[in-house]
Amino acid sequence: MLLQVALDKPEHLAILPALTGVADIIEVGTPLLKRFGIAAITTVREICPGVPVLADTKTVDGGSFEANMVFGAGASFMTVLSCASSATHETVGKCATAFGASVIVDTITESGKPVLLPPDFVLPEGFAYVAVHSPTDARLAGDSSTGHIDAVAAMHARGFRVSLAGGIGPATLESVIAVKPEILVVGSAITESETPGKVASWIKERLPEQGLGWPWDKK
Repeated sequence: MLLQVALDKPEHLAILPALTGVADIIEVGTPLLKRFGIAAITTVREICPGVPVLADTKTVDGGSFEANMVFGAGASFMTVLSCASSATHETVGKCATAFGASVIVDTITESGKPVLLPPDFVLPEGFAYVAVHSPTDARLAGDSSTGHIDAVAAMHARGFRVSLAGGIGPATLESVIAVKPEILVVGSAITESETPGKVASWIKERLPEQGLGWPWDKK
């Protein structure tokens, strides 16, 4: 099980040294990416060399342009919304393959629905995971639902590897580990902590070893 730490604010870049050797993936969150552009990706790579970077682009159109920008800057992963057209999925996937990178299909726009992806949905070339999470604004508005955690089993039953995010931290870690997502995404529980390195290490130490975590490990 891989630990992905999501950075959303400029000040979060200051905790990068504490994440080296702990985080399996560093996420340049959408707000941070909008603030600094692809410079945020190169900055993370310079401070944490060797740690894969995910650019949370939430791409919905202009797929080849965005994919070439973020993969060209060194990102190993990017996100594409599940509601994007099949043409967008395909062009981003081909670009990812060309760069030796991977794509995560993000179901945030389907959050709360009984079925997150169409029954006939097949991951395109270059896609590696399905992202399941509860939206930040919904949680800030008081939605404490754990439906996204419950949805992991259904995604696994359909043969998808899952990246799980939304309100995850020490308080929810036990229930999250129980559903065995391949990637566990933690944001504010680490980034807003007074001791982010210690919290990240505490979480990492409790994650079980899990095979086929990386897309390139797939046989």
